[in-house]
Amino acid sequence: MMAARTIPVERQVCYNVELTIEKAVSIMSIDQLTSTQIVETGPKADSMSQEELIEAINQLRKERNAVILAHNYQIPVIQDIADFTGDSLGLARQAAKTDADVIVFCGVHFMAETAAILCPDKKVLLPDLEAGCSLADTITVEQLREWKKQHPGAVVVAYVNTSAAVKAESDICCTSSNAVEVVQAIPEDQEILFLPDMFLGSYVEKMTGRKMHIWMGECHVHAAIHPDEVQRLAEKHPEAELLIHPECGCSTSAMYEVAAGGLPSNTALLSTGKMIKHVAQSPAETFIVATEVGILHRLQQENPAKRFVPASEHAVCPFMKMITLEKVYRSLKDDIYVIEVDPDTAAKARRAIERMLEIG
Repeated sequence: MMAARTIPVERQVCYNVELTIEKAVSIMSIDQLTSTQIVETGPKADSMSQEELIEAINQLRKERNAVILAHNYQIPVIQDIADFTGDSLGLARQAAKTDADVIVFCGVHFMAETAAILCPDKKVLLPDLEAGCSLADTITVEQLREWKKQHPGAVVVAYVNTSAAVKAESDICCTSSNAVEVVQAIPEDQEILFLPDMFLGSYVEKMTGRKMHIWMGECHVHAAIHPDEVQRLAEKHPEAELLIHPECGCSTSAMYEVAAGGLPSNTALLSTGKMIKHVAQSPAETFIVATEVGILHRLQQENPAKRFVPASEHAVCPFMKMITLEKVYRSLKDDIYVIEVDPDTAAKARRAIERMLEIG
């Protein structure tokens, strides 16, 4: 019987961190988090100004033929210095095709692992090893193996928000951008195990009409975005388009509410990468955005004349905010921290990731 793993005691403190950020929508202040939320960096980095750090990072990037990849949820200054900012799928594609010798991954651990799996000949650096993922922690490889025993012959579809070991036990990976297409590519007579996000799995079921076995995992940030919050904002901003990430706790109820007329008909469930494209092409001027608030920086930067309202001002992932300029500088300077994956595990996981990339 499937069940989400209990979060280890040592992790619970991190997951319940209450970031004292006044109005988290003002994410320009997130890069000023107190030292209780970041690992202490060396005295040299601490003594440098932001301008000096950026100059030093650019110099090291050039000298080492390095590329900096950043997720859309990173703090603003990290997004700004990155060579490429995107969602999990976009970052995986960039890692796979880069000709750089070094990849500095500004995201969380499973993302850096994915880059290391796709680029075994390159050095992959994660500036902070504590940048984990509550969703990835909801399933272990042992739990997956037991689940597979209960459903022999089933196709295992693993969201990329999983460890390398879990990917290695899976048949194909997916992201929120392409999960629907991945499931549609599986023969209809095949039983499917979908893991680990229950909200994304439920969304995929509704979009494809396929019945799947879904692991009961969730992202603690997205799961906390409640339907009543979204409903209230939709009523307050009737002119706004509503953009919802499929991991959100409100995603399944949102589809029902749209059908029943309780939410705007122009509600869209999109990955962060697709949100970026959608906003650029939409004639709407106001958007309610239901996902982690880090995306608001890029949305506003690329669409300065448009207005973005967070569905929850408290949708802040502390793990995504751990990487700072000081840590990127130290990472490039001292190879902190090198991410490596066991070759056998990497080879198996690579097949699942590459199958995903082939679909698009």
